[in-house]
Amino acid sequence: MSGQAGSSPAGAVLLDGTATARAIRFEVAAGVEAFRAAHGRAPHLAAVLIGADPASETYVGMKQKACGWVGMDSSVHRLGSDATQAEAEALVETLNANPDVSGILVQHPLPKQLHEPAVLDRVSVAKDIDGISRMSLGGLINGEPGFPSCTPAGIIELLDRYRLPIEGRSAVVVGRSIILGKPVAMMLLNRNATVTICHSRTPDLAAVTRRADILVAAVGRAELIGADMVKPGAVVIDAGYNRVPGRSGDVGDVAFEGVRGVASHITPVPGGVGPMTIAMLLKNTLAAAEAAARAR
Repeated sequence: MSGQAGSSPAGAVLLDGTATARAIRFEVAAGVEAFRAAHGRAPHLAAVLIGADPASETYVGMKQKACGWVGMDSSVHRLGSDATQAEAEALVETLNANPDVSGILVQHPLPKQLHEPAVLDRVSVAKDIDGISRMSLGGLINGEPGFPSCTPAGIIELLDRYRLPIEGRSAVVVGRSIILGKPVAMMLLNRNATVTICHSRTPDLAAVTRRADILVAAVGRAELIGADMVKPGAVVIDAGYNRVPGRSGDVGDVAFEGVRGVASHITPVPGGVGPMTIAMLLKNTLAAAEAAARAR
């Protein structure tokens, strides 16, 4: 993939998440076709959608469309905004017990009356293709097999596809969320990087980020990372998506125009990390179907 990289006018190589995700989808589509030929059915992704959040509706629709593109089956299982904890957990358990369901995605956030971690924990580890239950995250910490959280996995996949080394590098992750910052830090650590986790309240943040060979910005603050905070030649991964009043489109956590003149490689926003998330969801769902078939 490295030979296909484009460069920004200032010279930094652009890590093209759109093209990389497209390549992964073609690979998954071939795997789905082979799975169907061997087992007479396609892998099946079941989404749990609770409430009426418009953004969640959009995201689930995008995931269904992606499933259709690669030939996977998909379904959406809905509960109303007034769903109880027992109803939500029972729905997940029903999907766990369905042998035709390969992977389960609980679209979050859930309505406020629900305890989200408890609902996520009901998802079988064998079907947790989003990798965000406490059991899956614990497995990541222990280095045990399991499905990695999709956005962090997409970041690692992007580094690998561009043949950017991780082992032995100094990696700094700015952000500590349970779905992005913490798991990507652990994935980098598991690949033998030396990892520092910091955040918006880290004193003298720039002094820390300037030590990074690999800098992952995932804190959710528009253009927090400026050119003076980046080590020359660093690989910069911008996992932020922010809306700024008066500006059209999404803005990353990295001040792209300045940083691209310092970094050796950089992800754009949009078109960098974002497209990788759904691609990894599809990849995990196929892997879950294959693992379940081997276990039968």
